[in-house]
Amino acid sequence: MTALHLSRFSSLRAFGHRNFVHVWTGALVSNIGTWMEILALGVFVTTVTGRAEATGGIAAITYIPALLLSPVAGALADRFDRRTYVAVGTLLHALLAGILTVLAFTGHLTVSAVAVVSFLNGCVSALTNPAFTALVSELVPPEDLHSAVSLNSAQFNLGRITGPALAAVVLSTHGIAWALLVNTLSFIAVLVALSRVRPTAKASTLSRDELWPGIVRGARVAREDPGIFLAMMGTLTMCTLVAPFIGLVPVYAIRVFHQGAAATSLLVTAQGIGAVIAAVVLGPLVARVGRQRVLEGCLLFIGPVAALYWMAPTLHLAALAMVGLGWLYMATLTGLNTLCQLRVPRELQARIHSLYSMMLGVGYAVGVWAQGALADRIGVRFVTASCAVLFLALVLTLRLLRPRAFDATEAPSKLVPAVSPNPAVRLEGSDF
Repeated sequence: MTALHLSRFSSLRAFGHRNFVHVWTGALVSNIGTWMEILALGVFVTTVTGRAEATGGIAAITYIPALLLSPVAGALADRFDRRTYVAVGTLLHALLAGILTVLAFTGHLTVSAVAVVSFLNGCVSALTNPAFTALVSELVPPEDLHSAVSLNSAQFNLGRITGPALAAVVLSTHGIAWALLVNTLSFIAVLVALSRVRPTAKASTLSRDELWPGIVRGARVAREDPGIFLAMMGTLTMCTLVAPFIGLVPVYAIRVFHQGAAATSLLVTAQGIGAVIAAVVLGPLVARVGRQRVLEGCLLFIGPVAALYWMAPTLHLAALAMVGLGWLYMATLTGLNTLCQLRVPRELQARIHSLYSMMLGVGYAVGVWAQGALADRIGVRFVTASCAVLFLALVLTLRLLRPRAFDATEAPSKLVPAVSPNPAVRLEGSDF
C-alpha cells in the first residue's frame, strides 16, 4: 500500500514505514504465543486451586516488578541502542517460556513454579517494555505516532483474539505443554524482525544523563507537565478499578458461568475484537473530534460498560459487552500513552513511558489481587461491578469539580515543538 493510499486512513499510516512493519509483524507472532500461555496458565491455576485470589495473585505477580524496575528501565533504555536492548529481553522471555514448557512436558508444572516464572517474566517485561515503546516511536515521524501506538495495541489484541482460540484447541487436544511450547518458539519471530530493522536518524540520539539523575529528571518532567501528570493518574486509577477484568476472566468464566477454557477463550477473544476495531476507527475519530474529547469520552464510558460486562446474565451477553469494553480499554490506554510520548523529546520518551508502565503495573497488580481476594469472600460480580461504578464516580467528580482539567491534554508542551495536527499529512521518509 502506498503512502498516498495510507494517508487517507490515519489509523494505518504507520504501515507506510518498513521498519515499523517488521517490528509489528514479529511482535504479533510473539503475542499470539504469549496469549496462548496466559490462557493456559490462567485455566491451570484456576482449576488446580479453585480460588479467585490465586488467579488474581498470579496475574498481579507479573506486574509487581514494575514498581521498582520501570524507572530504572526507562533511564537505561534512553542510554543504549533500543534494538539490541529489546533483543536481549526477548531472549530472556524465551528462556523463561522454555522452562515452563520443560516443566509441563515432564509433569512437574506447579502453581508455585508458575508464580516464580511469572515474577521473573514481570522483571524482564518491566526492564524491556519502555525500550520497546520508545523503539516504536523512533520508527515513525511524530505525525504518525498515534497511528503507531494504535497499531501496536492492535497487534497485541490480534494476538489476544488468535492466541486464546488456538490455546483452547491445543489444550483440548494435546494439553498445556504444547501450548507453552508454541509460545517458546514464537519469540523467534521478534528476533528475526529486529534483525531486519535498519537504523534511523532518531536512533542515534541517546541520553547522556547518568542513571540516577536521569531517573530524577524523568520523574520531575512527569510531575510538572500537567498533561503527563493527568495521564499518569488516570492510568493508575483505571488500572486499579477497571483493568482487573483481564486477569479475572478465567474466574468469571469458571465460577459464574460454570465453563472452562472455551468460555475463557470466548471472553478474551471478544476483548481482542473490540480492541482491534478501536485501532481501525480511533485515528479518524481523533481527527474528527480531537484527542481531548475522545479521551474524556472513553474515561466516562469505560466504567459503565465494565459494570454491564460483570452483571451480564449470560455468557454471550458478557462476550458482547466485552467487545465494547475491549474497545474502550484499548482507546483509553492508547490516548494516555500517546499523550505521554508526544509531550517529551526522544531522549526522554523511554523514561516517561517507564513511569507510565509503573502506574499501569502497580495499579493492575493491586487491583487484580485485591478484587480477586474480595471476590472469594463477597462475590465476583458485586466486587468488580462496584469498582467499575466507583471509577465512573471519580471521573464525574473530576469533571464536575474541575471542568477544565482535561484541557491539559491539548495544552502545548514546553519540551517539544508543536507538530502538525493535520491527520492527512503525507508520509515523510517512508520506505514505501
